[in-house]
Amino acid sequence: MNHEDPVLLHTEGRIRHITLNRPRALNALNHAMVLRIDEALAEAELDDTVTAVLITGAGERGLCAGGDIRSIHEDARAGGGTSMDFWRDEYRLNARIARFPKPYVAIMDGIVMGGGVGVSAHGDVRIVTERSRIAMPETGIGFVPDVGGTYLLGAAPGELGTHLALTADAVGAGDALLCGLADHFVPSQLLAELTTALAACGKAAEIEETVRRYASPAPNGELAAHSEWIDSCYRADSVEEILDRLDNSGVPAAKQAAETILAKSPTALKVTLSALRRARRLDSLEAVLDQEYRTSCTAFTRPDLVEGVRAQIIDKDRNPRWSPADLAEVSEADVALFFAPLGDRELGLASGFRTTD
Repeated sequence: MNHEDPVLLHTEGRIRHITLNRPRALNALNHAMVLRIDEALAEAELDDTVTAVLITGAGERGLCAGGDIRSIHEDARAGGGTSMDFWRDEYRLNARIARFPKPYVAIMDGIVMGGGVGVSAHGDVRIVTERSRIAMPETGIGFVPDVGGTYLLGAAPGELGTHLALTADAVGAGDALLCGLADHFVPSQLLAELTTALAACGKAAEIEETVRRYASPAPNGELAAHSEWIDSCYRADSVEEILDRLDNSGVPAAKQAAETILAKSPTALKVTLSALRRARRLDSLEAVLDQEYRTSCTAFTRPDLVEGVRAQIIDKDRNPRWSPADLAEVSEADVALFFAPLGDRELGLASGFRTTD
């Protein structure tokens, strides 16, 4: 095992460990990492000596901050297309994780955003700690939640997922559990001991039981206390009406949410709301990933992605110049283009997946 590899693999007991190993980049995913994780899962699935898979992130800062946004920014600026190849394989990996036949355990410690959510929140046993900060921050960079994010957020109670998608807010452990993004809270100081205990599990059925022994009630989150106005405001049919309801709710936190949303890409906001609503009507994660591939490929060709990454990641002036700059300038026809079929470039996951119902 080369400790400079971006993905480290080893087996402890009967647990196959996958460690994302780019700590200086907060374990951001690139194409080679996605392919290596997928290969590791294929091997673990066929290996009868492997009971479960455990994914963690190297370093102290988090599991994974998302995809390698700088590379995507450079690709988009150059008019390339390697990012679309990356997303194709990344979304296939997300689907593989969700359908993996053995327990897939994700330790969502520290920062878990974007692509980091994709390699963790579709798993069977999702563990958060007091350090967890989980988000789908795409609207802030002129992009749309992907990696199955619209599937996960669309399934959150009430309109909590809509709130998180539009504001791009990060949540801690308590709210991650509330929103269905995680399953168990384990204090960070117990993670090493938990990992050792998992290695002793001889059967898949013992994994969940072992995690429960180390789990405890999570610290209180913030969203439950705000669910009434969140549900009332975000059930509106348009971003403009959501903002109007937030502004006129008389709730300071709602007004702050409106201000947060207004700083995001108008196009990304409208496409994101439509994507969430559509995701709720689709019958599988695979169908949602197919939809997200369409929105991602279209967003890649639009100016807001390059500008958003420039403002937030490259220059860090936090002053993106969105195009168009106003919600009123983004028409329904503009939004519909993001969901248009891609012809022979479709991801096509749903066509190869059938429910057993």
